[in-house]
Parts: sequence; structure tokens; C-alpha cells
Amino acid sequence: MMLQSHLNNIENILLQKSKIPATSGHSLHKGTPRETFVKEFLEDHLSELIGIGTGEIIDADSEPNTQRNQNDIVLYRKNFPTIDFGAKIKAFLAESVIATIEVKSTLTEEELKNSFNSIINTKKLKRQINSTMSNGYVPPGILSIIIAYDGPANMSTVKGWIDKYVIEKSITYPEITSNTSQRLKVKSPVADLIIVLGKGYIQFDNGPITFLTSEIREEYTKAMATNEFSHLGQINWAVADQKNDNLIMLFLLMTLAISGTISQSFSIMPYVKTLRPPENISYSS
Repeated sequence: MMLQSHLNNIENILLQKSKIPATSGHSLHKGTPRETFVKEFLEDHLSELIGIGTGEIIDADSEPNTQRNQNDIVLYRKNFPTIDFGAKIKAFLAESVIATIEVKSTLTEEELKNSFNSIINTKKLKRQINSTMSNGYVPPGILSIIIAYDGPANMSTVKGWIDKYVIEKSITYPEITSNTSQRLKVKSPVADLIIVLGKGYIQFDNGPITFLTSEIREEYTKAMATNEFSHLGQINWAVADQKNDNLIMLFLLMTLAISGTISQSFSIMPYVKTLRPPENISYSS
């Protein structure tokens, strides 16, 4: 198909372009251009209704001068305000953010840990939104994505790092049912999608695009009922090793997350909860 072929060509182009800064002598000079390449892809392919920026995310409880994550790429709704720090660095209200993307030159276990630590902080942010009706796919919270230009030969290695991190941090996976509408409301405790360009991807099982059929889920459930596999638990991740069709997973997830509509009200007052009337104030007709 034309779209699939186009995005696979873009994936190959990104890998080739990543070689341009490879001869730089500073890691920042390697990483920043590679972030830009991904940002340009998003700007060229996603709806103009969505803003694409860099910076930190705040909620109503965020305090001045406290340590916060610096996000490589933030996808946010343009109909919300932003705080401009200068040099194209901004703070985004948690209510406006659709997804964050961390870009890695090479995905290592240490880089994965650092990304997960930041992702957990982001997912703890509180959003002052009351939702009523929705149509289409609406993410259950801020989506967290990691994109790497290189990494292990097999994505099972990355899955092993995830398992180790989850155990070390005593993370409990939320219950995931086979019911699609319920599954889409589940929040991943860590990343939602991890892509290593040209090698494969790992997807948490809460996405609107999945190749896990009901038959696969039923077979897995039956296997879990046996003594031999009783330790496995539920399906949490889909792990794919493939040269192509990786970037398209990002495109599809973001396109669906953007296209979904929701009727909601946003309260700005919690952001200024220390605001008090002036001591000297008068009123006139």
C-alpha cells in the first residue's frame, strides 16, 4: 500500500540521515539533530491542529524552580496555553499533552531506565479535566514513546530490560481484559511504545492498533490455566522484530490519538490557587 511504502521509505531515510551527525565529537551534537529529524517527520505528517514542541510539563501542583523532566518532543493541543521560556523551550499544561517522545541515538539498558524514570514522573501529573462524551480513540492519559536509531539486535533483549526494571521498581501491571473498549482505557505504567528503527518495536497492550487477536488471547489464557504456564500472568506486551513497518506504528498511534474527539471541561483555577484579592481594591459602577 502507498502509505505503508511511504512510511517505510521515511524510516530508511531517518536511519540514513542519522549518520550525518555521527562524526561529531560531542554526544549532544549527535542527539540534537536526530531529535530534529524525528520532529520534522511529525511536523510533515501529522495534523496541523497539534503542536510539536520541546520542554517540560507542569500540572496545578508544580512549583517554581523544582526539578522537572526535559522532554525531547511534546505533542500538545494548540487550543491550550503554553509558557514560553525562550529559545523555543516551553512548559506545557498536563491537560494539553497528548504524548511525549524520547529520542535515543542508541537504546541501552541504562537509557531505557532513564527514560522510564522520566515517564513515571510524567504519568504522575494530575490533569484538571472533566470528560463527558468521546468519539473515536481517546488515550487514557499522556502517551509515552521512545524512538531509537539503534539498539540490540533483537527486541526480546529490550523486553528483558523492561521485565528487570518492573521487578526492581515493584511495578504492578494493571489488569488488561480482552474487551477492546476496556483495554483502551488502561494506562501503561511505563512506556506505551518503544521503537528501534530498522529493528522492531515493543507495544504495551493498550493501543488501538494491535495484532493480538481474540484467538491469541484465548489460547494464552488457556495456557495460563495449566500448571506449566501458571506463572506467566496476562499478556502485557507485543514484541516485534522486523526491518520495516516500525515507524508506521508511531504514525498510526499518533493519528488515531489526534483524531479522537472528546467533550471536556478544563479548570484553570487550580493553577492559580494561591491567587488572593489585592489588599487595596475598590469597585465602581
